[in-house]
Amino acid sequence: MSKHISVPPQQLLERILTLEIVRVTERAAVSAARLRGHGNEKAADQAAVDAMRRELNKIPIEGTIVIGEGERDEAPMLFIGEKVGLKTGPAVDIAVDPLEGTTLCAKNMPGAIATMAMADGGTLLHAPDVYMQKIAIGPGYDKNVIALDASPAENVQRLARAKGVPPSAITALVLDRPRHADIISGIRSTGAAVRLITDGDVAGVIHTADPENTGVDIYMGTGGAPEGVLAAAALRCIGGQMQCRLILDTEEKRERAARMGVTDPKMIYGIEDMASLVVVHDELDLDPGRLKLKLGGGLAGHNGLRSLDAHLHSADFVRVRMGVGKPPGGSDRGADWVLSKVRGRVRDELDVMIAEAADAVADIATDGLDAAMQRWNQRG
Repeated sequence: MSKHISVPPQQLLERILTLEIVRVTERAAVSAARLRGHGNEKAADQAAVDAMRRELNKIPIEGTIVIGEGERDEAPMLFIGEKVGLKTGPAVDIAVDPLEGTTLCAKNMPGAIATMAMADGGTLLHAPDVYMQKIAIGPGYDKNVIALDASPAENVQRLARAKGVPPSAITALVLDRPRHADIISGIRSTGAAVRLITDGDVAGVIHTADPENTGVDIYMGTGGAPEGVLAAAALRCIGGQMQCRLILDTEEKRERAARMGVTDPKMIYGIEDMASLVVVHDELDLDPGRLKLKLGGGLAGHNGLRSLDAHLHSADFVRVRMGVGKPPGGSDRGADWVLSKVRGRVRDELDVMIAEAADAVADIATDGLDAAMQRWNQRG
């Protein structure tokens, strides 16, 4: 798994930033829209880039562009590694595509979008601007229904079985490119339908999350890695499965990827690897002051964990469990116990544990989960 995980909890994104983020993409979209139908892709893209950068620099964040318009020597603005924001507030990773579907905009066709993902520092995959193999489906399926290395026909058949329908009831979305001829042929060999799009594979992946309204059950094909990370971030929020692999078919691409921390050029990335999650939560089954780390597990009647599982359709996230002990009146009083005011010595102990939880999250990000678990779970 990727080691890009999270930052200390005191730096987690504030809810108030949500509207600010919407404003950023709104301004980028409006700026590009003024040039729709003018046949100038570069001008429309630059208008969106300029607007997005201007608005990002008004937000109280310490932002780093991890997915951008290109690498430093190739893009004047919003390049990979660029710092944005007011340099105050939380440290965040930012992935941007100020105008996804530049051709669509230039030709005044529907489907162009301004898109951005923002997450706690270290949680988004740092990917070079190369091609990426992708496959995605929406929420509600058992894990590993799809497999990147399975044939297109096999993936359609797997999904059909999971949905309880014949393959002919499945519709796959694919970018209309010559390189996808074999994928299209394989899908159609099962009796499934293929919907072709000219551009816009971020929106294409997102369509799989709502098949009842979009008519799209599965996305397959090769597209840009930046768009893959953005799509994974979206599915991480609304639910779904996605597998991807960077296409690093030259030594120059492998060297660029290595500089960004990609150690295995053949690695298949799951949605959790591209948009990772660490949850810090209270734990009634641990003595007060005890700290334990784990990956996945049950929900143990924890309303916060249940909510995450309901939204992500998976409980396989990293957990930092902060012990608060069982309530004096019995476990059925757990909610009142964890929400009650804490004072005096117990408050001081809780402050120490919060600081230790921040250190544990930092260890996960720096050394990986296995090393962090060995370090923290063996403490007395």
